[in-house]
Amino acid sequence: MGGAVSAGEDNDELIDNLKEAQYIRTELVEQAFRAIDRADYYLEEFKDNAYKDLAWKHGNIHLSAPCIYSEVMEALDLQPGLSFLNLGSGTGYLSSMVGLILGPFGVNHGVELHSDVIEYAKQKLDFFIKTSDSFDKFEFCEPSFVTGNCLEISPDCTQYDRVYCGAGVQKEHEDYMKNLLKVGGILVMPLEEKLTKITRTGPSAWETKKILAVSFAPLIQPNHADSGKSRLVHLPPVAVRSLQDLARIAIRGTIKKIIHEETMSKNGNGLKNPPRFKRRRVRRRRMETIVFLDKEVFASRISNPSDDNNNSEDIEDERREEEEIKPSELKPDPPVNFLREKVLSLPLPDPLKYYLLYYREK
Repeated sequence: MGGAVSAGEDNDELIDNLKEAQYIRTELVEQAFRAIDRADYYLEEFKDNAYKDLAWKHGNIHLSAPCIYSEVMEALDLQPGLSFLNLGSGTGYLSSMVGLILGPFGVNHGVELHSDVIEYAKQKLDFFIKTSDSFDKFEFCEPSFVTGNCLEISPDCTQYDRVYCGAGVQKEHEDYMKNLLKVGGILVMPLEEKLTKITRTGPSAWETKKILAVSFAPLIQPNHADSGKSRLVHLPPVAVRSLQDLARIAIRGTIKKIIHEETMSKNGNGLKNPPRFKRRRVRRRRMETIVFLDKEVFASRISNPSDDNNNSEDIEDERREEEEIKPSELKPDPPVNFLREKVLSLPLPDPLKYYLLYYREK
């Protein structure tokens, strides 16, 4: 699946392409995609393909194409504080992006069939929290993953505001999926070869919208051959935040506000280092003209006397523009983590500083 947009050289260029093709349409979704580098969820030997709009699978590890994740994120209509259930959570890539939008008071649960994939997802989550420069720009709703078949979720589980299923759902399981939703909630899943958005508008009322044609591997049916009994999947309880966590969230929020106000007063526009975007080089190409005469086909180039001159002028213009770019513009300054710097400068004991920084390593 995928291939709807051209490949990028890096994560930002991939997101630029998804925006240009209208797969990413809202600012919240764009910010989440830019914050997490897709290549970080690939095995090292496959990272060359990370910025192509293609699905990737190795053993039990699987990532959908970027254009699919974009449509899913947009269709879920995520907001801070919502609860989210990811059925077939895989590498945790989608769950982590969702967590950036849900914020500290959301709920972020995932169910994954393969225990080795859950271990992989936990490693990637830990790597993101400890090393990503984007982490401190958000208040994160950390995902929790459980092992099991998503068709065997305990019937007494809580319902969710948003649910996504990352495997093909047969018509016979549609009602099962719908019952995981709260009233007002949104379910996105591949249903009969169509990515489908279902909104629960009442206790027994639903609105269904087909988004696009897709091809997903089907859900794996439960296998009770060994014991003959169902192995119920118990989702994590919805826990209340501890007072210590609430204090950390409040302190970090206050520091971020102070940093923003200081930046605004210094720069006026709130941007310390405005982002620099790569200039796309556009080359003018000569037109090939196909002429149809009766049943014969003639191909000819309709040339313009000024074509050669224009071509050389274009090349000269490009050369001048490249010469005008200063060396500092070719290599932008590395991003500064102002929150980290501010926390480390506070007159506090080191253990408390590290707690405020989620014990992140640099």
